[in-house]
Amino acid sequence: MDESVIRAMAKWPNVPAVYGWLELDRRGNWLIKGERIGNPAVIDFIGRNYACDERGRWFFQNGPQRVFVRLAYLPFVLRTAGGNAFRLVAHTGQALEHASGAWLDENGVLIVRWAAGVGAVIDRDLGEVSKHFTDSLGRPVSDEELAKALEAESIRRRAGFWFDYGGERLPVGRMRSDQAPQKFGFYADPRPAPGEPEC
Repeated sequence: MDESVIRAMAKWPNVPAVYGWLELDRRGNWLIKGERIGNPAVIDFIGRNYACDERGRWFFQNGPQRVFVRLAYLPFVLRTAGGNAFRLVAHTGQALEHASGAWLDENGVLIVRWAAGVGAVIDRDLGEVSKHFTDSLGRPVSDEELAKALEAESIRRRAGFWFDYGGERLPVGRMRSDQAPQKFGFYADPRPAPGEPEC
């Protein structure tokens, strides 16, 4: 977090939190009361001060005030960074050096977990990302094999291929999108506790 934010939190420790104002959509856009935030400086500020509390609620620390975030899906949206080396970058600008898990949901969305959290790869980048899917022998997965895995009726089994990222080969699991909050320990739509003051 920004040093100025940390100082403000120490100076005014009991500012009521805000719920229901800020949202992260599936494209990695921040929305305030349904309107997309377009100012790059504001977007960067939110990204630098985006965190999760001990209960699994994601928030933006706006000075002394905690603004809880409604998530359209997962806490992070991932994109390919471009350039010569393949890597993923979160909507906050954070690069993923290593990953610790990978799953496909029933809609063909690739979910990646790493040290800072879990995110969904944006749909327009799935073609580039799929070049890093390999079979058990480390060979690239064909479009036909990928389509077959996506069409599989059961999502309880593994997808049958791996995701090669950051020097690791991660088996790609299957999961339903509605399982994500419980599986990864977060709240998609944080609400105040009974009696909790809010703005």
